[in-house]
Amino acid sequence: MNKKLLFFMLFLPIFTIGQQVGNFGIKFHGFVKSDLLFDSRQTVDAREGHFLLFPTNENLDPDGNDINGKSSFNMLSIQTRLQGFITGPDIGDIKTSAYIEGEFFGMNNADINGFRLRHAFLKLKWKTASILVGQYWHPLFATNCYPGTVSFNTGAPFQPFSRNPQIRLTKSFGGFNIILTAMSQVDFMSNGPGGASPSYLRNSTIPAVNIRAEYEVKNEDNGMGFLIGASANYKSLVPRLITVTGYQTSQKISSVSFAGYAKFVSKAITLKAYGFYGGDAYNLTMLGGYAVTANTDPVRDYVEYSCMKTNSYWIDFTTNGKKLAWGMFGAYSKNLGSSDKIVGATYARGANIDFLYRLSTRLIWNVEKFRLAPEIEYTTAAYAKQGALDIDDYGKVTDSKAISNFRFLIGFYYFF
Repeated sequence: MNKKLLFFMLFLPIFTIGQQVGNFGIKFHGFVKSDLLFDSRQTVDAREGHFLLFPTNENLDPDGNDINGKSSFNMLSIQTRLQGFITGPDIGDIKTSAYIEGEFFGMNNADINGFRLRHAFLKLKWKTASILVGQYWHPLFATNCYPGTVSFNTGAPFQPFSRNPQIRLTKSFGGFNIILTAMSQVDFMSNGPGGASPSYLRNSTIPAVNIRAEYEVKNEDNGMGFLIGASANYKSLVPRLITVTGYQTSQKISSVSFAGYAKFVSKAITLKAYGFYGGDAYNLTMLGGYAVTANTDPVRDYVEYSCMKTNSYWIDFTTNGKKLAWGMFGAYSKNLGSSDKIVGATYARGANIDFLYRLSTRLIWNVEKFRLAPEIEYTTAAYAKQGALDIDDYGKVTDSKAISNFRFLIGFYYFF
């Protein structure tokens, strides 16, 4: 209660000022959202099932019954969102603006319903260039080409999903854009010996960097449009500062990732496609991570690491009706393992999964500011049948069993 009271005490004066200054100030928008959901089995998720990744593996009791086969349901309103669009006077030829967005998703299950920051950035814009400083989507999440699902996972773990403090430079050449980004981590963190933490990236003293290029063309007369883009990402981590035997260490693990995407728009339909390949995608809410692949000094416990690689692909289709729209989403992801033999600990998501796939269909009905959006989502995870016995020395699953979950979801929205 104290958090909510403090939040409104802070923002109410700003809202009042924004109304008084005319063109300059802050304008609030957002939506109230409630989700009703049902799962046919237990799932790997966040916030009491709201953010679904994939179904849990079988857990058989002495009679052979699957403990995780139990269905569940929930009703949540934690995606209710508040957005603040902030404008100010120009600085010469530079247009200035800022944006802040929060939700009641909390930082963890214990903090569910707690208000947390999603985005907070300032932007300086010239005629053909801009600088963004603050917290925003990871550049591998293309904001002009992402799944239109009703589910809050927005296609994760097939779609990179992460928000990061960053400095982003954009240069435009007509319909062609080059975007350079340097990032740290806060909510979406890399994994390591101490669990998920931003300290591994911080201790590398090198921000994660991304370069993205995209070309977009639009025809306002016939409503046609086309977008194509590609992105490359680099990240370096220092998993430990001290070894098990008490020696200082600063051994790094570096990873690169690549993505490509395309979008076609007409008056009637929108079609999107995305592909990803890379190592250590744990912080992107995807399969993957890294593992110990060499012990170079057993006495001092000096080790080397290798990335667990992942590829992922998705396609999204939707009709463009303003009142009624229908859409479909399909995705596949594969655990490609490590290039080197694994001899020690693995710090990865889904290390016992061979592949994932998902199919979903949705219907969106809009009436004024109200939206009703039912969705059916079918997700399958292929787990190693006999656990570690069916995972080879390189982290690849050699024999698997498909475990599936049906999610039935209805989203209720009211926009303001």
